[in-house]
Amino acid sequence: MSTWILNGTTVNLETNAQEKKHLYVEDGVISKIISAAEGLPDTGNAQVIDAEGKLVSAGFIDMHVHLREPGFEYKETIATGAMSAAKGGFTAIACMPNTKPVIGTTEVIASVLAKAEEAGAARVLPYAAITVNQLGRELNDFTALKEAGAIGFTDDGVGVQSAQMMKDAMKLAASMNMPVIAHCEDETLVVGAPVAEGAFAERHGLKGIPNESEAIHVGRDILLAEATGVHYHVCHVSTEQSVRLIRQAKQLGIKVTAEVCPHHLLLADEDIPGLDANWKMNPPLRSRRDVDAMIEALADGTIDMVVTDHAPHSAEEKAKGMQLAPFGIVGFETAFPLLYTKFVVTGQWTLAFLLDKMTAAPANVFGLPWGKLEVGAAADLTIVDLESERQVDPETFVSKGRNTPFTGWNLKGWPTHTLVAGKLVWAE
Repeated sequence: MSTWILNGTTVNLETNAQEKKHLYVEDGVISKIISAAEGLPDTGNAQVIDAEGKLVSAGFIDMHVHLREPGFEYKETIATGAMSAAKGGFTAIACMPNTKPVIGTTEVIASVLAKAEEAGAARVLPYAAITVNQLGRELNDFTALKEAGAIGFTDDGVGVQSAQMMKDAMKLAASMNMPVIAHCEDETLVVGAPVAEGAFAERHGLKGIPNESEAIHVGRDILLAEATGVHYHVCHVSTEQSVRLIRQAKQLGIKVTAEVCPHHLLLADEDIPGLDANWKMNPPLRSRRDVDAMIEALADGTIDMVVTDHAPHSAEEKAKGMQLAPFGIVGFETAFPLLYTKFVVTGQWTLAFLLDKMTAAPANVFGLPWGKLEVGAAADLTIVDLESERQVDPETFVSKGRNTPFTGWNLKGWPTHTLVAGKLVWAE
């Protein structure tokens, strides 16, 4: 199967220079890129996608998602999640292991990979749990899990509470040249708290999650990463204290990387309109000062990439209210339009900067073979209509989840086509 993508606008990630080009895709790779100034090519029998007036980018990569399968298929399945990702322009997604059973055995990894292949949408890259059943008591068989296809180890959904357990995990992962990805949360500081400490919690009589609950684990783990030499990656950073620690660690040459979610770049606890659990997530929305720290950290490279932390739940679960509902919001189908509208359209970021944080940066951090728009690269591609403008409507989501705080937001920059290994897996 061969495809010509004609008249698409490409962006140089280093210079932000934009140029109209034709791309030829054959056997799953980009085999030609020619300037549109040379005229239209002979397309022969190839499939043709007219990208006139649209952006053509390397496919977006999301290194933190929840697909819920196995065990919670009423929230999401691998098939619905992978297609939702493709609709949002994502061509590769890394799924967290907090499923039932936990992604912590070779059999479960094999099942996830088989179902992802069957779904035929975004590539699915499974993380494996650090500890057996994510209970924090016993390490999983890292060697077998790596051989089965795990791309890293994490107990995301909960933090590894034991420093000794985390150090043992880091030593083992480092010996295998594998990353440890950490959900940073000291559980003794967060029990029963649904939102961040601050004015919103006080106003509604809710216990608050303090910033230090995250930062304590970040600091602990940085010291352990320094001692073990592991590649340590911090999940969904949300506090200025965490940023301060990560920035210092990078200055010292410790192998630390980090990620941030769109909602922690855009929303503060003061924005929460009421006790609507579609605004409940973990980490919670913090102060405006924390939001500003996230934006600055992404800009200066302290934080390496953007992820969605796509976390679908059923409407019935979210209807339980702020105190009782589960944490999490969906993110695949709104991530790029949100960030493009709020940061690129306003001139705060260049388009190249945003694309880098969603393509090349995650690929480089995790050693993935994607995220490039060049001859010979895999034809994992996203086409975006930067001028298309519409409101966020959860009823149009491909995901089973409708839990978003962004309902009704008017956004520009909606993906229209997604190709994985040259195959068109999503088109409007």
